[in-house]
Amino acid sequence: MLDILLPSAYFCDLVFTGLPDLPKLGDEIFCNGFKVLPGAGFIPAVALTRLALDVAWACDFGNDFFSRYVLEEAERQNLSPRLFRMHAQPLQAVTISYSFAQDRAFLSYMDTLPPNDISDLLRKNPARCLLLMSLHRGPDFVETAALAHAQGSLIFMDGQAASDIRLPHPELMAALRAIDVFSVNEKEALQLTGENSIESALEQLADFSPTVVIKLGAIGAVATRKGEVLYAPGFPVHVVDTTGAGDNFDCGFVYGLLHNYSLNDCLRSGVLCGSCSTTAQGGWTASPTASYLEAYLRQADT
Repeated sequence: MLDILLPSAYFCDLVFTGLPDLPKLGDEIFCNGFKVLPGAGFIPAVALTRLALDVAWACDFGNDFFSRYVLEEAERQNLSPRLFRMHAQPLQAVTISYSFAQDRAFLSYMDTLPPNDISDLLRKNPARCLLLMSLHRGPDFVETAALAHAQGSLIFMDGQAASDIRLPHPELMAALRAIDVFSVNEKEALQLTGENSIESALEQLADFSPTVVIKLGAIGAVATRKGEVLYAPGFPVHVVDTTGAGDNFDCGFVYGLLHNYSLNDCLRSGVLCGSCSTTAQGGWTASPTASYLEAYLRQADT
């Protein structure tokens, strides 16, 4: 089996850093840092590859400039192309990232993607973990989750793109019950639950998913499983760009799961990977290796 099946679209990120403020209509501002880098699914694909996991990134590409650029960089980063689908049409996906030390804002455009059946991907590419980088829901997803579990897959789902739904929506409850790990940031947790505190949001989400993780940015993360609640403090770094920090956290946490780490060490792995990724632009250029992660955990235990 693969270690990871990662169905996720690409984006080409135009990352602006060192901004004095967000741009306003009628004004022009200058930043002191800029880079063009592949983003979205490219970020966890690189992070997982650097963690020495066998990851298959299922992604669609067109004949446009942005697709070609991301494909070239995927080859440079030794990403497996086994599940890349090529199309004789433009499939543009572009994001402008206004990145600040404490948070970021995005402006995005994406061409309509051809349908891609995750259940079919699973049947042909069984994996120890189905890693979903955004919220999935609906009857088709519940069936896909059942197939994944029948094949022996762990299902890890991030709560990204969940702004249009909240508990107790039946589809959301069914989706959360169908997965093994649900990972959200603080804003997503509060929005999904309607709660005013992280503690209350964590408790409510834990009523549906066996393991719930809430990412708290610079101060770390909190998780709960089987009634146990654990906190992992932030890892001190010089922050350059927060793009992809949550994705890298997810990858570190999944690495821990696949190596039978305790919940505490899964959290610490996630925090380290998320923190390291912020020390350079783009969300993946500073993703740590497995040897660095394991050395950190050994040192922290001494």
